[in-house]
Amino acid sequence: MSLYQDIVNKQKTISIVGLGYVGLPIAVAFAKKANVIGFDISDKKIAQYKQGIDPTKEVGDEAVKNTTVVFTANEEDLKKAQFHIVAVPTPVGEDKTPDLTPVISATKTVARNLTKGSYVVFESTVYPGVTEDVCIPLLEEGSGLQAGIDFKVGYSPERINPGDQVHRLETIVKVVSGMDEESLDAIAKVYEMVVDAGVYKAATIKVAEAAKVIENAQRDINIAFMNELSIIFNRLDIDTIDVLKAAGTKWNFLPFRPGLVGGHCIGVDPYYLTYKAAQVGYTSKIILSGRQINDDMGAYVVAQLIKAMVKHQVNMKEARVGIMGFTFKENCPDTRNTRVIDMVLELKDYGITPIIVDPVADQEEALEEYGLTFAKKEDLLDLDALIVAVAHEEFNAWKEEIPTFFKSDADAPIIFDLKALYERQDFKANVTYWRL
Repeated sequence: MSLYQDIVNKQKTISIVGLGYVGLPIAVAFAKKANVIGFDISDKKIAQYKQGIDPTKEVGDEAVKNTTVVFTANEEDLKKAQFHIVAVPTPVGEDKTPDLTPVISATKTVARNLTKGSYVVFESTVYPGVTEDVCIPLLEEGSGLQAGIDFKVGYSPERINPGDQVHRLETIVKVVSGMDEESLDAIAKVYEMVVDAGVYKAATIKVAEAAKVIENAQRDINIAFMNELSIIFNRLDIDTIDVLKAAGTKWNFLPFRPGLVGGHCIGVDPYYLTYKAAQVGYTSKIILSGRQINDDMGAYVVAQLIKAMVKHQVNMKEARVGIMGFTFKENCPDTRNTRVIDMVLELKDYGITPIIVDPVADQEEALEEYGLTFAKKEDLLDLDALIVAVAHEEFNAWKEEIPTFFKSDADAPIIFDLKALYERQDFKANVTYWRL
């Protein structure tokens, strides 16, 4: 009987290593069809899941409470599984080079608990070659087993979009790959259990790795183009969004918009590709240029804000600036690698400590990562300027209240609506309304 049939018949078990924004939805989805062990090194995270709490808000408390996933922080429980899915983050360091520490650590953990006949599938975003050149040797060394004979390896890049309730694991075509035809077929069948959209069998593991890393590099470059257009049109005193709406009437115009680019994917993955390119003797031109534009946008926004404040004779020493939203994207609690922090730090360089409000963000995470505590909406008082940084749905209901956030004698309340959540006509004539 095949591994797939054994999993379907619940005679063999799937493990998910890493239970964050990607791993948790995978674990919960597979648990509807198979026996699943969910492993994470965070005792705190495991405790929350056991209590039926979903801090990621990706599947919801009810789904976590009712799932049959066996949550554990004990790595020896992985010995009970024969199909391991590694879904840990792959960040970059301060020097913008890949930090493979999490995936290496997770691989070593799986290796120590790997049994004969098992499969290991990596979902973490990496540059082409990591699975075969880094992970397989670690699996062999740690387990004493031989890849291709005692165990099989594959790669299936995650495509989950955090905070997106439409494009989910089940509805996005899953790219899968294996070290040989047998493993490719088995891995494809296992994922087909939960991915309604179906799977795409990549030619090789390196092809699958490359496909993932260019998806986000492509988005990054397109957003960088929009950001550059925004800078140009700002100098020409033209509203960028109005331009994009007009251009968007053509059927083949791509609907990208300017904005801050953060998170674990779009702002990170291009560096994995350019790092590997440099290793083989090629220095990226377009990709790195796009990264530089996007990385500089926080400083650019603050520079424009300071100009507006000076123009309206705001007392900079006593200036009060509010920021609505801190997460890396809308309707998602994740604050890691948010580029809103760039604006916060820039403002502090000017002696301004902004009042940050975000009802969606993970408060504990922000305190741990950045040493920041958030204010409440009621604290947005007597402002000189307001930056609407993230387009949370909840902020739509704040539109009528926004004018009350400002000083009553303000020359012209300054609103920087970075994501064009509102429209200029939503506010009084004397408001200085600016957007990317």
